[in-house]
Amino acid sequence: MQLVKTSRDALLKPLSTVAGIVERRNTLPILANILLRKQGDEVSFIATDLEVQISTHGQFGVGEGSEATTVAARKLLDILRALPDVGEVSLSLAGGKLTLQSGKSRFALQTLNAAEFPIVSQPPKWDVSFTLPQKTLKHLFNMVHFAMAQQDIRYYLNGLLLVLDASGVRAVATDGHRLAHIGAQVEGIEGHQEVIVPRKTVLEIQRLLADSDEPVTVDVAPGQIRFSFGEVELVSKLVEGKFPDYNRVIPTNYTRHFLINREVLQGSLQRAAILTSDKLKGVRLQLTEHLLKVSSTNAEQEEATEELDIDYSHEPLDVGFNVSYLLDVLGNVKTEQLCWSVQPDVNASALITIPDDESFKYVVMPMRI
Repeated sequence: MQLVKTSRDALLKPLSTVAGIVERRNTLPILANILLRKQGDEVSFIATDLEVQISTHGQFGVGEGSEATTVAARKLLDILRALPDVGEVSLSLAGGKLTLQSGKSRFALQTLNAAEFPIVSQPPKWDVSFTLPQKTLKHLFNMVHFAMAQQDIRYYLNGLLLVLDASGVRAVATDGHRLAHIGAQVEGIEGHQEVIVPRKTVLEIQRLLADSDEPVTVDVAPGQIRFSFGEVELVSKLVEGKFPDYNRVIPTNYTRHFLINREVLQGSLQRAAILTSDKLKGVRLQLTEHLLKVSSTNAEQEEATEELDIDYSHEPLDVGFNVSYLLDVLGNVKTEQLCWSVQPDVNASALITIPDDESFKYVVMPMRI
């Protein structure tokens, strides 16, 4: 039975959308597959890893009938990418195999029963629903995702906290050494809710969202969150656990501030990072009257030193930081200038903010060098 007939690119788009979450190694073989479901001219594509499920669809089905099967996601995607972009591509199902044909090329792929594919069940009713522009949600995630933990034993840090209330949406991420916070005004949110979105879901949403004013609808229920935009729907489990009280971490009483050009500081830190040791990614920042000195050393007694002119007129401060934590924020925040706030204490965290966005705050703990 012929399922699909369309151009290569028309088929590549939905496949690329859903295949990002498919793991190459799975205990369940069917999780390496995507579910293809045809109903008349509409063909839907669904992928899941049991934690996250992405679905999308296209209007290129052949005939009036209904049919469903599952096929290896990576193989199908790799074949389509390797085909020349000429002529049409057809997918047919017969004898337990999915046949892809394009011009004089023909591939027969093994399938697994669609009935065995684990569709994520969704609640009949969502507790919170709101809509915002795609570029706004993408911006929120872009500004904090780098502070999420990776494979931390404190599993609640391996994700991003979304705080939802009448004032809007706040996104917070921390790995215990640094914390990033940003907010956006969104109307229509009732009550107060805090949920932890898994790291993998955050990265997928960043990949899929466009920098456009097109809407994305976010729905939240106990243990689950759903993002719907365009023809894409992503459903994800939430991380259970109590996120740290981020308000206690963000300093509110700092009185020593200076503005600095982001690109100048970024370049200086990138050069200093070259001479840091692999294990200890430490750089020293020495603040004196109108001057910031950036320096680094390593086990081979090599040294890098740079001096930057700044508008600083407080007492001197000599403090160390993990250079990776500083470069992460400088690489994601695209403003011309940053505001850096300190306390006269080598054990006090630094606070980095943006002059024209009060909601963005980046707190980074110092390190001994």
